Amino acid sequence: MRWALYRLVLVGAVLLSAAPGSAMTLEAQQRWEQLCQISKDKLDLILPAAMRENGIDMWIVASREGHADPNAETLGGGYVGDIGYYVFTDLGEDRIERAAMGIGGALFDQCPLYDIKTAPAGLRKFVEERDPERIGINIASEIGTADGLSYSQHGKLREALGADLSARLVSAEKLVSDFRSRHTVTEIAAFARAGEYSRTIAERALSNEVIEPGHTTTGDVAWWMMEELQKEGLGSSFGIPSIYVLGPGERGPVSGDHIIRPGDLITMDWGVNYLLAYTDMKRMAYVMKPGENAPPAGVQRAFEKAIEIRQMILDVIRPGVTAGDALAAVNRRISETPGLVLGRYDDPSEDGNVSDVVIGSHSVGDLGHGSGPSMADFNPLRMTYLLRPSNFLSIELFLYTPVPEWGTQKVKIPLEDNGVVTERGLEWLYPVNSRILLVK
Repeated sequence: MRWALYRLVLVGAVLLSAAPGSAMTLEAQQRWEQLCQISKDKLDLILPAAMRENGIDMWIVASREGHADPNAETLGGGYVGDIGYYVFTDLGEDRIERAAMGIGGALFDQCPLYDIKTAPAGLRKFVEERDPERIGINIASEIGTADGLSYSQHGKLREALGADLSARLVSAEKLVSDFRSRHTVTEIAAFARAGEYSRTIAERALSNEVIEPGHTTTGDVAWWMMEELQKEGLGSSFGIPSIYVLGPGERGPVSGDHIIRPGDLITMDWGVNYLLAYTDMKRMAYVMKPGENAPPAGVQRAFEKAIEIRQMILDVIRPGVTAGDALAAVNRRISETPGLVLGRYDDPSEDGNVSDVVIGSHSVGDLGHGSGPSMADFNPLRMTYLLRPSNFLSIELFLYTPVPEWGTQKVKIPLEDNGVVTERGLEWLYPVNSRILLVK
């Protein structure tokens, strides 16, 4: 573990010190080289255990032009015409045999990921020679990234394989979840960089650099952030950032024409895509009234209470327990804490003597809402999955608590930041939210 962390520091330094637009190596080329290394590490280091733990001898991922499988980019991308297959076979060796059938292109060929490159017409003969007992395909009950095989592609695959081999097809849902949610050092470094982009842009957006109280709208803030993504060559995890007012008045339209005014408590929810790494985070800011130099005391106390609840979540995260058991443990602790109750999202109780808590700490990283273990009841299947070292989690919670300065209204305090599961628990990948930002 010590060597892994040391290597992470070295790789992270390389990623962070890239020189955009240098004479010898352009930023686009550097990012492609990093993506190539990420894919190679993923196939070398993550795929063997993921296949063996799930009892899958062969994994066939089908793609076609205009309908790429959600995993295609991680598997090296490439150009596919009518139909193409990425085929992975466990031959009992240290690495998984990798074949690309009907997939090509200049960049695909320059990244040496595949042992065999051939035409898709030879699929049946190829599979017959390897004679796998269980062939995983991407059909899934819950996880979208494991459900890329369309109805017609499924039919074509069965036709190509024939009846005997088709009888061996099984869902690769858990395999895909494990493959996507366990991460190499190069992926961890990329995700940390994505997190730094995310929080830096977010904290600049919720400042006087962007906001002029009485003039700037929530939509103006959101589009400024989108422009920053364009400048940096980044993608968005969820489309336009969600910027809205938490109080003391009506929320107003999200990222719309609501004018930000003194006295507003505002928040954002958004994520950045960088090198196949997707973040999901929130930040808050208070727009001070003339003569103020801090948020109202009640708002500040509410924020500090939310920080305490965030620590309760961190206290229960350990590798080797299911995400659902971890969620149950923190929910019990909340229920046993005087003044706290488990609540419903955006539907707080009317009891002014209690604060309502909602936990939704979900998988993150391979998408804004990821494919791995989730401490969130809106991911019921993934709650049954074990937390493992290198899983990414978005530590997300909502606190609804009375604020004396706002009368009977409960303030909503949303917190969300991203970390990685290690043998020690959950470790942050960048500086997380520790304060309410201030706008003058």
